[in-house]
Amino acid sequence: MNSKMKSELTNEQQKAICSQLGNAMKLNLIYKASIHGFTGAAFHQHCDNKSPTVSVGYNKSGFVFGGYTRQSFSQSGQFVNDNQAFVFSFSGEKLNKYPVTDPLHAVKMTKSSGPNFGDTLILVYDNNRKLYSNPGSPRSSLYNKYYTFTAEEMHGNNLDLSDCEVYQVEECIKFENPWREVTWKSEEKKKLMERIKSYKPSISSVPAARVLLVGAVGAGKSSFFNSFKSVFRGHVTGQAMAGTSYTSVTRRFRTLTVKAERDGQLLPFVICDTMGLESKEGAGLNPDEISNIINGHIPDKYQFSPSDSLQPEAHGFCKNPELKDKIHCVIYVVDASKVSIMSQNMEKTLKAIRETVNLSTIPQLVLLTKIDEACPLVKEDITNVYKSIYVKELMEEAATRIGVSLSCVIPVKNYSEELKPDMNTDILLLNAVDQILNFVDDFFDEQESE
Repeated sequence: MNSKMKSELTNEQQKAICSQLGNAMKLNLIYKASIHGFTGAAFHQHCDNKSPTVSVGYNKSGFVFGGYTRQSFSQSGQFVNDNQAFVFSFSGEKLNKYPVTDPLHAVKMTKSSGPNFGDTLILVYDNNRKLYSNPGSPRSSLYNKYYTFTAEEMHGNNLDLSDCEVYQVEECIKFENPWREVTWKSEEKKKLMERIKSYKPSISSVPAARVLLVGAVGAGKSSFFNSFKSVFRGHVTGQAMAGTSYTSVTRRFRTLTVKAERDGQLLPFVICDTMGLESKEGAGLNPDEISNIINGHIPDKYQFSPSDSLQPEAHGFCKNPELKDKIHCVIYVVDASKVSIMSQNMEKTLKAIRETVNLSTIPQLVLLTKIDEACPLVKEDITNVYKSIYVKELMEEAATRIGVSLSCVIPVKNYSEELKPDMNTDILLLNAVDQILNFVDDFFDEQESE
């Protein structure tokens, strides 16, 4: 997807469309009328000879509708045959599908318009920000059109388009062999758990590795901690507040620990959770607070203020922190399903934070979450994570946007709707923590050499 174009379709709506096409599919946005122009010429420039496609219209009444065809668009002026074509509308996230009734007239190649579904539903009609709609009626034989729906349910009788998008449908293909090796066996899970439990920082004055999670609201910071804890508890937990709010659920600086067993010793691994970043100025975590956090000046349970950072003279400011109080690794948590549409403000904020962290020798990694939501192949089977070409592309894009090497990007799936842990999901989470600890060791080696 072009990084400058933001899809109007929600993730749930995209999933609903893909479920009609075969689940191992993804939608790649290739035309957006509000950017490229509400003209037939602009549409054909970006969409001709590309197939299959999903075309989507939006009107000012809030209706979302469109059509699917396997045929490539052209400017021939002819009808083309497609027995798999359909038009659709949404009721919230629910897709209402209307299959073609006469496949010989499924799609018409119109020069002066956008996507034309059988002269029944036309988006960007006659080079205008308009919709043409002349459906067949399910209640009358007088209107023998090629798709049967009502104007009310399709677009609420509002023919003014607010936008039009065309997506090319792409199969989520995979590599023959995984490009990173992971052992998907219960013995490997036990080995990783033991390695994490027995981990000891090389500097004796530091009892545990402290890892800071930074990321946008809803990226999955708190969910990562809950998921990691679930691996050791054997059931899905929810200690850290997680949610899907547009503003940060986490308001305080939290140092979160995990016990190896319910009554066992604490793991030598502390996750520091922060308020989420927001694109809106003056909201979310103040980037100026990062220096205080990584240098150990922020106390546990400190209440964040989006407008002001904690000052040295303020109550609670830790003036003389030791190495054990500081951050030993910074993890940027990025939602895989949103990495391609990351806003410029968010990218700018992350860059500013990275520049601050760069002043230290603290290692920095990217945790790519929600890979199952981004890639149908992974949703189908988590062990496809390093076989999925699409996931690798997302990892490469995340690496570029954050400014780290691909080796510093680690994909994971958090527990969000499950009630019981899954062995393969556990192994991916444990591998992520194991890799984080390897980077922490590099940090301690650097500290000892100094």
